[in-house]
Amino acid sequence: MSTIILPPLPFAYDSLEPFISTQTLTFHHDKHHASYVNNVNNLKKDTEFENKTLEEIIMTSKGGLFNNAAQVYNHTFYWNCLTPNETKPSDNLQNVIEKYFGSMDNFKKEFIASATSLFGSGWTWLVQKSDGSLEIFNTSNADTPMIHDLKPLMVCDVWEHAYYLDYQNARAKYVECFWSVINWEFVSQKFK
Repeated sequence: MSTIILPPLPFAYDSLEPFISTQTLTFHHDKHHASYVNNVNNLKKDTEFENKTLEEIIMTSKGGLFNNAAQVYNHTFYWNCLTPNETKPSDNLQNVIEKYFGSMDNFKKEFIASATSLFGSGWTWLVQKSDGSLEIFNTSNADTPMIHDLKPLMVCDVWEHAYYLDYQNARAKYVECFWSVINWEFVSQKFK
């Protein structure tokens, strides 16, 4: 059986403070993300999914196995979208964002509004459609862009466990702070 592994955070637990606390990252990564990984490994054992990759499981499963596999993927993608270092979008990505959203400021405003208004738990993504255009795309619960034939470029986790210890019910403040720790190098690399 191929085992799905919990990837380590790509930064130190305390490196995103004060925007995201060590306590939040410890609970979010070591408890929530880890439980999804454990659940996937337990649910796929002795099934047709036993030797499939995470992406294959997401594309071909349903129910609990899909939910947990997609959450592993979504969380791993989210961690890679964060950095304590100051980064900026590649010129190419910035030009395309400006083409579809008018300006970087307008993109930020629309992204924050979309993430803040998403009802319940979920994710707010910047995705690239098959025609090359960019779109802000919300998914609920464990839904993920790949099953909609969309290429994810960036994501903000808006499940309460991503921000509640630090921001309580102030999701908008958390999403605004998310903007200061975006790993634009990762996002730009995904855009290629």
